[in-house]
Amino acid sequence: MAAHDRADAMIWNKKNYNYRWLLERIGEWQRVLDGNPAQPPASAGTVVAVEGDYTPELCALLLALIDRGAIVVPLTRSVRRQREEFLAIAEAQALFAFDDDDRWTLTWLNRDAGPTNSLLRNLIQQGRPGLVLFSSGSTGKSKAALHDLTRLIKKFEKPRQSKRMLTFLLLDHIGGVNTLFYILANAGTIITVPGRSPDEVCANIEKYRVQVLPTSPTFLNLLLISEAYRRADLSSLELITYGTEVMPESTLQRLRQALPQVQMQQTYGLSELGILRSKSKSSDSLWVKIGGEGFETKVVDGILWIRAESAMLGYLNAPSPFDEEGWFNTQDEVIIDGEYLRILGRRSEIINVGGEKVYPAEVESVLMQLENVVDAVVTGEKNPVTGQIVVAQLALAQPEDSVALKRRVREFCRERLLPYKVPVKVKVLDRAFFSERFKKMRREEPVTGNG
Repeated sequence: MAAHDRADAMIWNKKNYNYRWLLERIGEWQRVLDGNPAQPPASAGTVVAVEGDYTPELCALLLALIDRGAIVVPLTRSVRRQREEFLAIAEAQALFAFDDDDRWTLTWLNRDAGPTNSLLRNLIQQGRPGLVLFSSGSTGKSKAALHDLTRLIKKFEKPRQSKRMLTFLLLDHIGGVNTLFYILANAGTIITVPGRSPDEVCANIEKYRVQVLPTSPTFLNLLLISEAYRRADLSSLELITYGTEVMPESTLQRLRQALPQVQMQQTYGLSELGILRSKSKSSDSLWVKIGGEGFETKVVDGILWIRAESAMLGYLNAPSPFDEEGWFNTQDEVIIDGEYLRILGRRSEIINVGGEKVYPAEVESVLMQLENVVDAVVTGEKNPVTGQIVVAQLALAQPEDSVALKRRVREFCRERLLPYKVPVKVKVLDRAFFSERFKKMRREEPVTGNG
């Protein structure tokens, strides 16, 4: 970073912070972490939770903690209800909480006792920095993945292109962590946004000449619905990367029509493994090649398995998911075409109708082509005859008679889907069904209404 000290490291709250400032602040944070008569030191091996969004001081603290070999637990306000649970699972000893003005408070949670979890203790004994990431819990209970940061950041040693990148994904997400390390390792610029609405994101892309937008299919659908891309100059935007969930094919096609000058690239990563290098067959294709140095992939019975040098050490609150050879079952069903694969969906989300598989993303892609339908989430519901039936939950642009809507949905789907894939029940969403990470929630039905 010292070689690029005058270059912008971050733009936050309409102010530029260069790499010299960042290096100086890392040094100042080291002195804070050294402690004083009124405050114990946060030494190597201390488990430190850091709560907040992408801010200059928080990023400087994060780097200072990594440099001294601490174990970092990034949290955001989106998980405030689970904060105490997450702090307990991670056995956090200190909490730095940052507000919207980048001011911070320090709370010591457990000054004396060290971690009891064997994974944490082993990492501390090795003197290596660590990272604890909690899964979104979109399909079940959140799991705490413990990483050896030395292994996780090794991939960033090889220089790559320097870019101006918007930080859409949060720091408690593997994609957000990947964004931070990539930008700083390549002397790029972090562009932060106060909110993540389509209009705010597009306005910041225009104002700060953002080149790369890493985001999710759910947000990209909101972008299309809002037509915010029409109200801003997005000529600087070169690349949109999307991941975290399956992209509906209809959304990708609409996106290509709306932003033909922008390259689209599917990404793939997991909290347990890190982010793999990826290459889409083309901007309008859902076929992707994944892997790269330090990663191995294989497909067994239609399921993607990955072995990674950057894999987590294990879960703090669940058994190890790795087999005896270090392979991780992603639970993602895929189909293969040479070097490329297409991700169909998480096995736990697949609907079984009389022995036939229904992939929610396929049905959602069809539903989102319907007039007046702005978004859809498809789930399964138990049925005594077929095992499960397909249930469609829709968000509408304008109110519509429920009987007419159900008839229209079924007629439209019968022309485009096999009979067993056609929704049996149709419900109208009365509130948002995606998380603050802009990822569809399937764990439980988020709506009310009759089928």
